[in-house]
Amino acid sequence: MPWVRLHGTKDYLDMAQLLARFPRLHQTINLVPSLLVQLQDYIDGHAFDPYLELLLKPVERLDAQQVRFAIERSFDAYHRTMVYPHPRYADLLEQREKRGVDWCVHHWTAADLSDVLAWFNLTWIDPLFRETDLEIAAWFAKGEGFSLGDRQRIYAKQREILAQIAPTHRQLQEKGQLELTTTPYTHPILPLLVDTHCARVAVPDLLLPGHRFQWETDLDLHFVKAKQIYARYFGGEPQGLWPSEQSVSPAMLPYVSRHGFRWLCSDEGVLGWSLGHYFRRDEQGQSSAPHLLYQPYRLETTAGDLAIVFRDRYLSDAIGFTYSNLTPCQAVTDFVDRLRGIYTLWQAEARDRPWLVTVALDGENCWEYYANDGKNFLELLYGTLSELDWLKAVTVSEFLQEFPPTEKIPPHQLHSGSWIDANFTTWIGDPIKNRAWELLAEARQCLARHPEATQENNPEVWEHLLAAEGSDWFWWFGAGHSSEHDAVFDRLFREHLQGIYQALNETVPQSLWYPLDGGSGGDRRPVHPIQPPIDGLGNPQAWEGAGCRWIGGQRGTMHQATFGQRLLYGGDRQRVYVRVDFTETGRRALASAAYDLHILCFYPEATLPIHPVPLRHLPAVSPLDYFFHHHVYIPLAGGNPVLYRAVDYLQWQPVPTHIQMGLADCLEVALPWEDLAPGSPLSFIVLLGQNGTFCESLSEFAVISLTRP
Repeated sequence: MPWVRLHGTKDYLDMAQLLARFPRLHQTINLVPSLLVQLQDYIDGHAFDPYLELLLKPVERLDAQQVRFAIERSFDAYHRTMVYPHPRYADLLEQREKRGVDWCVHHWTAADLSDVLAWFNLTWIDPLFRETDLEIAAWFAKGEGFSLGDRQRIYAKQREILAQIAPTHRQLQEKGQLELTTTPYTHPILPLLVDTHCARVAVPDLLLPGHRFQWETDLDLHFVKAKQIYARYFGGEPQGLWPSEQSVSPAMLPYVSRHGFRWLCSDEGVLGWSLGHYFRRDEQGQSSAPHLLYQPYRLETTAGDLAIVFRDRYLSDAIGFTYSNLTPCQAVTDFVDRLRGIYTLWQAEARDRPWLVTVALDGENCWEYYANDGKNFLELLYGTLSELDWLKAVTVSEFLQEFPPTEKIPPHQLHSGSWIDANFTTWIGDPIKNRAWELLAEARQCLARHPEATQENNPEVWEHLLAAEGSDWFWWFGAGHSSEHDAVFDRLFREHLQGIYQALNETVPQSLWYPLDGGSGGDRRPVHPIQPPIDGLGNPQAWEGAGCRWIGGQRGTMHQATFGQRLLYGGDRQRVYVRVDFTETGRRALASAAYDLHILCFYPEATLPIHPVPLRHLPAVSPLDYFFHHHVYIPLAGGNPVLYRAVDYLQWQPVPTHIQMGLADCLEVALPWEDLAPGSPLSFIVLLGQNGTFCESLSEFAVISLTRP
């Protein structure tokens, strides 16, 4: 993936350089340790990604697959602000959108390919550098006709920018204008490393992994690595900790304090649950209890006291998600007016201590939605804040030094949650996320059986472990988020787990060779709603736009298909549609014996009774070992489909249904949304059975997900 390199040239340096122009403003910035390691790999010239390899290669030497990749992937940017403002780049995108990728493959010239590769990398360079670097400005002025030499120079310029990131931040910290904080090494969700059962504090009935993960000692590993990397780049020790996704729990606090951190931060939702107070806001967005929100709190732990601050979610999300839709003047005016409203409330209460308004957000992902990458907004914001005499922009440590917390939260009373809905359901609770935790727990237990594998004599195994504990794998797995790179994330996560066993000379479990979720090799997700006739004829036009999953050998997996060749799926407002195209072997087998189709459904966002698949000899691999709420039974030798619903005591209860099916050239099935759980996203698998015995997974070893249009 190219995102470390590209965000590095667009988002990791410019904010600090802009800040330096406004010395009255002090700010806190967090840089994740594993990010710094990856940046260094690029700076040293050791890291390469597929996008970069194309940038540095003569276009005449690109093979057919690389040409297609360049055409498909060289517009991976937000088109409105990063493609359309550049005429040549916009023209190439218009050609691709109007005429299609195949046309571009056959008609684009070497000059077209060279320009699109150059522009993809140029648009990820922050506008600030177009003003300060003459060579970058010349490229943007040139617009087209980029040579291989130009593209190689673009890469060299990227490395120059990346090399300035850490030193610039260090200089600002040494001047006292910036405070740098850190995060556990690979950005894990610390409370879940301590105990995955803490996820039930916020969601008591949450479905949890079958293997409980409890490795609180791993917190020490992440903190030690984080502090080593911090010292390497910034000197000294960090005072503040940015917990990954602002996730906190009582059990992690002693570890935070023991490693010398003085303060950490979380979200106002976590504070509300901790105090038993819901922070309501009026029509202007002002908090109902500003005196509670705008102050630090003391946390007493067995290893020493900590301070904790809680962000104003409204102001933070305004920058993160709202202000990109306004002009810079409108956005800054709104932001300052809201701060002035808080100041007015402070004056009315005649407080003898100032309030600390914490604005904290993900500092890389919002700016591409702003015009000019947020440069105009930030310049106006910084300039305006610098001139206000009733407000002072400070680092958190500066505030705590002058105004230590006077109120405390008993550590056991601190809520276990993150800045996303004050819970952990983004990383656990979905069957696929849970399966990932189970595999991680098994690998961690295997490592625990090898006390001889220390960090000194077997560093590889520990690096794989810490990488696998990172939060982003679980973010992308299952429901809630999806990406066209899901299969890559799935593979990388399993490769880290495989690496643990291999570094220990242990046999890699078979389950790690099968995907958790996502597809590859010709698979696609639904493009738009479909409404095919259910006659078993498989009308190609009617199924155009459906999702597709190739089965078995078509996908190059360990599973070789016998019956099914391809699975198509999609939906409209009324129905879910599933189609199975059979192999010739499958057609002959179905004609000579009685087989059954089984569609098993669950709903990741709904709390419903669930049971295992009612088939014998089922392989013990995910997702076949998941639990499901609906079971659609379709006898392929004749007879009507039956819909079963899971009820208590592991019973399947038949319920009325209007399922349609057609079996001729292929099998087509239409499931009414109203017979399912119409208000919840649907996940399902498709199995073939015979006389109650499992034969084949037609959905492969992955879950198919749909949301009602």
